[in-house]
Amino acid sequence: MKSKRVSQPQQPDSPTTLLSPGNADDLRWEMQKVQLAITRRAYELFEARGDEHGHDWEDWFRAESEILRPVSVSMSESEDRVSVRANVLGFEANELRVSVEPRLITILGKKETGATGSEGGKVVYIDWLPDQVLKLIELTTDVMPERSVVELQAGLLKFELVKAAQHQIETAAIAA
Repeated sequence: MKSKRVSQPQQPDSPTTLLSPGNADDLRWEMQKVQLAITRRAYELFEARGDEHGHDWEDWFRAESEILRPVSVSMSESEDRVSVRANVLGFEANELRVSVEPRLITILGKKETGATGSEGGKVVYIDWLPDQVLKLIELTTDVMPERSVVELQAGLLKFELVKAAQHQIETAAIAA
């Protein structure tokens, strides 16, 4: 007997929002606030243990997990492009800032309030997950930041990046 493939019901396409990458230096300043919050929390954990040394990484990773939401990333590369996908489910376009540099992508986000709606003083929903993301994605090849396309669709940040070497080859071919 042949197996039958069950098809998934088609969901309406989620709206796609284009994001404009910001200035990397400005984003670094904003990142410092988040990094400082992680540092403070890690130090609090160190103090709570009675100033016991030897657990610095444990304290740091715990502080990160309390402050930052995890961001899973996938990357693919072709001859002329690099495609990066980052899961930022729950964040809206206005809550995210991104920058693209020749070898680095930075994602910084801060979620608005987690509580939604109340009926007669009863809270309907509270998001207990951390309300921030900070992700640095190192690229294996140089890209052209000015030609990057960044979209947010259904909680997925999509980066389409043109490789710098490929652009130089195209420019040389046109000039010849």
